[in-house]
Order: sequence, then C-alpha cells, then structure tokens
Amino acid sequence: MSSASTDHHRKSWPAAPSGFFEAEAAGLRWLGEAQPHGGARTVEVRGVGVDHIDLARLHPARPTTAAAESLGHGLAVTHGSGAASFGSPPAGWTGDAWIGRQPQSNEPTATWGLFYAEQRVRPFVRRALDRGHLDAAGAQVVDRVCDRLASGDFDDERPPARIHGDLWSGNVVFTADGAVLIDPAAHGGHGLTDLAMLALFGCPGLERIGAAYEEAAGLSPGWRELVVLHQLHPLATHASSHGPAYAAQLVEAARTFA
Repeated sequence: MSSASTDHHRKSWPAAPSGFFEAEAAGLRWLGEAQPHGGARTVEVRGVGVDHIDLARLHPARPTTAAAESLGHGLAVTHGSGAASFGSPPAGWTGDAWIGRQPQSNEPTATWGLFYAEQRVRPFVRRALDRGHLDAAGAQVVDRVCDRLASGDFDDERPPARIHGDLWSGNVVFTADGAVLIDPAAHGGHGLTDLAMLALFGCPGLERIGAAYEEAAGLSPGWRELVVLHQLHPLATHASSHGPAYAAQLVEAARTFA
C-alpha cells in the first residue's frame, strides 16, 4: 500500500482481476449509504482504477468501549438498510466479486440458507478438497449441514441485510472518531454473518459490540447459538487458502449442526 496524497491511501494490485477494485468501491459506497442514518462508519472512496483504489486516510487510535458500542448499533442500522435479495451484489456492481483475493458469486437467491450453502460454503469446500486441505470425510460433514441450510432449516423471518461480508477485526479500524469499516465483500446476507466473523477472529470490545447490536437489531434469544453456523463461510475460505488447520476447524464447527 502506498500513499497517493497526504490524506489518501492508495491500495494497489497490478495483477488485479477485472473489476476487483470497482467491486470494492461499490461495496464501500453501498455500506456508506447508511452512515448518515446512524449506520456504521465506512471509509470514504476517493478514487478507483483498474489496479488501485484510493481511500481516505485513517488514523488508528486505541479502541474504546464507547466505540465498540457505537459500532454494534451502527452495524444494526447498516444491516437494516437492506438489500434487494439474499446474494445480491452491492448497488453499482453486477456479477461476482471477491473475499480477499478469492472469487465468490453474488447470485440473487430466494432464501438465505440456499444462498449461504450454495454460494458461500460449498464452493470453498470443493476448493479445499481439490487442494488436499480437506479430506472427503470432512467434506461430507460440511455437506450435511449445507443440505440442512439449503432446505431452509435455519431460515428465519429476517429480510436480506446489507452486510460487510468480510468483517474480521483487521477490517475494523478504530480511530479517535470511532470504528471505521474497510475492505468489504458486501452483499445481501444475514446480519449474524458479520458478527460471527468478528467473533471468529476476535475484536476489541466484542461483547459490547454484540450486546449493542442485539438491542438495536431486536435479535431473538438464542442468537449466539447460531454464530458458529455463520462461521462456516470464513472457515471454508481459509480452509481453501490457508490449509488443513482451518479445514479441521471447519469440520468441527459443522459437526455442531450436522
């Protein structure tokens, strides 16, 4: 990452696939639409090209409990801003996108469980299997959960949420003005997916974030029991890209629901 100006960061990748940074810019702008209404703060896009994106420079500061609570409330508002459907890409972008540097599809789907199983879990399980990071027995465990997901066992009445989609702690920058979101894989999904990603990799003030979100979003009791289900996607992506250790975690998580 290099500096484009004193108040910009330029993130570049000369070998970026076509549309990579345009998709990121669209996701940031789409999430940012909720900010004036109390949504989570999102880094401002200053410019975008085929091999780079220019973002407002952020100045990291020590996380505070107030910032964590504000983030929880803000995420609930952002999620509540909605999406056209489960699996829909952010406004201003059509077609597939990426999580990190791994491609993933964004095909509008009628139900969350079907979308999550077929576009967020199974494709990465297949890649992990093909790369030798996951064995056939482990893949079968995850497939059983995907069957349940696709059949609607875990669907609820919540409408499609406007989610960040890659909300690990590294994509939350705490500043003096509060937490700011960066580097999304934004799409229409389920709000618990963002909370699950934060929980999987840890985040300052995690309990406060969850409590504030629960209050603002009006979550039903027992929602924490489903967090592991929503961690199948990030575990599967890491099993694909990072190897057998994450594959073992993926299978262990899947056994909870298989």
